[in-house]
Amino acid sequence: MEDPMKIAVIGANGHTGRIVVKHALARGHHVVAVARTDQVSEPDDHNLTNAHADVRDAGALTHALIGTDAVISALGVGASRAGTDVYSTGVTNTLAAMKTNGAAKLAVISAVPAGPTAELPTLQRRIAVPLLQRIFAFYDDMRRMEAKLGEATEIDWISLRPPRLVHRRPKGTYRIDTHPLPNGRAITYGDLATALLDSLERHDLYRHAAYVAN
Repeated sequence: MEDPMKIAVIGANGHTGRIVVKHALARGHHVVAVARTDQVSEPDDHNLTNAHADVRDAGALTHALIGTDAVISALGVGASRAGTDVYSTGVTNTLAAMKTNGAAKLAVISAVPAGPTAELPTLQRRIAVPLLQRIFAFYDDMRRMEAKLGEATEIDWISLRPPRLVHRRPKGTYRIDTHPLPNGRAITYGDLATALLDSLERHDLYRHAAYVAN
């Protein structure tokens, strides 16, 4: 069994973030739920604390991460089609806050279209990903985020690139690899949350982007 850690979950009140918090507590970790607005509630769990911080506010984020061993960023902009800098600015401030506080492990959510298109299967490369990139501008910022991570030599980071996220019962298993996954069309929110937590201990994947799917 993994040793208990103090894990900060950024975006803790989002779809994936709430599940990450719940799973981390079930594993015996202490969790700092970092969110801009609403608090996360898990009744009678004394290993949960809440911290209000926007990832664009470097000072507030540094304060929120005091004493943490690891960070999971479950940031997301939903179905917004507008351009954003939340991923790149968020990871820049997160890395700085981790360095200040001595946290050594980081797992973030990216997406399949943020990876090199040349690696993808033909259908995704020629049709699906170009279409998604025309609709959603945030993939550009996910690439900027991954570029920032690539410069972080003092942090054991992993960037997970899931395909479509679905609201279904978790399957309890997932696939993960540094190369695109055959038939990797979707993953449940619950299985992605599990993969994020597991990745903190995947030494073989440190400082890599990895594809994850059911």
